[in-house]
Amino acid sequence: MNYQICSASENHIELIADFQLKMALETESIKLDQTTVLNGVSAVFNDQNLGQYFVAKHENTVIASLMITYEWSDWRNAKVWWIQSVYVIPEFRRKGVFQLFYQHIQNLVNEDVNIGGIRLYVDKTNLPAQKTYNNVGMNGEHYQLFEWMK
Repeated sequence: MNYQICSASENHIELIADFQLKMALETESIKLDQTTVLNGVSAVFNDQNLGQYFVAKHENTVIASLMITYEWSDWRNAKVWWIQSVYVIPEFRRKGVFQLFYQHIQNLVNEDVNIGGIRLYVDKTNLPAQKTYNNVGMNGEHYQLFEWMK
């Protein structure tokens, strides 16, 4: 398949928000508020300090999106990029889309001395996603994520 990975633009806001609504329902059976998600996606485009989105295209149609957010690591004196909000439309899953996303992100990280690495979190029950992340060379052996969400 021929895919292109590029930075998302404001023209993609509604589509990315729709992807996020679908992902939450599919992966965690959560029905998110559409307005809140749309405002949340828009916020990233309005404040580059929050993160950035990338999209994957096939024949000029957006088939996937991914968001990067930032963490400061004093241990590395560098930013760590967190991969979040990955969504691939069902008919393009298991066809190398995430692998291309990851290679693109990894290349950007390798080119910038101010970025120390890449992290992501995954739901413990999402075994297909875990397999995908293992296949690109990531591992989940070092940290366990704890959270408190309001």
